[in-house]
Amino acid sequence: MVDVTLEESAGQLALVKLQADAWELNIRAPLVDLVRLREIRRADWEARRSLAVGTCANARVFWTVSEGQAAILVGPDDEAWDIAVTIPMTVVDEIARLAGGSRY
Repeated sequence: MVDVTLEESAGQLALVKLQADAWELNIRAPLVDLVRLREIRRADWEARRSLAVGTCANARVFWTVSEGQAAILVGPDDEAWDIAVTIPMTVVDEIARLAGGSRY
């Protein structure tokens, strides 16, 4: 189970907080970029496609689909990341829905 919180910051920037029992990941991104996560299903890792959306700990965040789950890759690029987590696709859908409902 992964909980999602989207908090709007100054301007059009948002904080996405993803929480599970053992970890938490905070990603900052413009709302308009988070809405692009609707396209996650086209970002197939087998084809080496990803979406660059947001930053975490001053590193870029890449989103892709691997084995039916969404993978979030944090690091300099989508081939050499420092941290990776997988979450259900429904969580990414929720992020895009929340961002799309914001006033930007």
